[in-house]
Amino acid sequence: MGDDSFLWHATGNDLMTGIDMSIPHSARIWNYWMGGKDHYPVDQEAGDRFAAIYPGIIDMARTSRYFIMRVVRHLTAAEGARQFLDIGMGLPSHDNTHEVAQRVAPDARVVYVDNDPLVLAHAHALLTGADAGGTDYFSADLNDPESILATARTKLDFTRPVALMLMKVLGHIPITEGDGRALSIVRTLKDALPPGSWLALYDGTATDPAYAKATRLYNRGGSAPYHLRGPDQLRRFLDGFQLLSPGFVQIPRWRPDPSPFRPADQCDAWGGVARKAAAGPVRDGRPGWEAGHLTAP
Repeated sequence: MGDDSFLWHATGNDLMTGIDMSIPHSARIWNYWMGGKDHYPVDQEAGDRFAAIYPGIIDMARTSRYFIMRVVRHLTAAEGARQFLDIGMGLPSHDNTHEVAQRVAPDARVVYVDNDPLVLAHAHALLTGADAGGTDYFSADLNDPESILATARTKLDFTRPVALMLMKVLGHIPITEGDGRALSIVRTLKDALPPGSWLALYDGTATDPAYAKATRLYNRGGSAPYHLRGPDQLRRFLDGFQLLSPGFVQIPRWRPDPSPFRPADQCDAWGGVARKAAAGPVRDGRPGWEAGHLTAP
């Protein structure tokens, strides 16, 4: 966001009420790892402690941002997505979901959801200082999917496909026996999506002991604990949908193209995109929507 990242000082002060700047904040720490400016010394200290145990976190942060860009670009250009529901947006940075989607399709509609007052303050600034006619945001908690859906239906057309984005947000839901709570939350969201919609997700995975150790230490003092699942556990959230190629994989391996970041042989974050069974006419042996919204192979 460059030097405009704190434009909310004039209109967003009320949104900042209640934010404790003395406690490390996951969104600000992630911003620090991304090379941003929207963090405080306490976040830098926590980020440095984490990186000292698991140095790969910095590459992961930047690789994950590029994964999100590729996903949004593919959904918009190849799949015909024109509506996005991005839950757990985090602090805005460069190439946010709406920027990538609307570069491809200016008529794309993007709605952000978060319950973090700091993130909402920045979203307020982002949308106040830009032409955001196709972009909106609202406050809601992933733990209450019915509330998210109730508001989302007033901002998106649920008679047409919607791309649901759950990018590094499921880790904030505790892991219960059988992971029933998290699976139920995601199932509620998936069931509400119209035919032809998509679910895109990624999350950090418990595939490296150093990452698991650093996460445990962070959870002792961080404001929002993060829970690492295994790749197979994450893959279950896409059940019932058709996985797009190349499947559920380490995020650098999902439709890679020339990247501004150095390649990562190992990345402890897995993700993928899956499509809900589509309705409508059959063309070339596959179901799809009218021209401009055909599903891609």
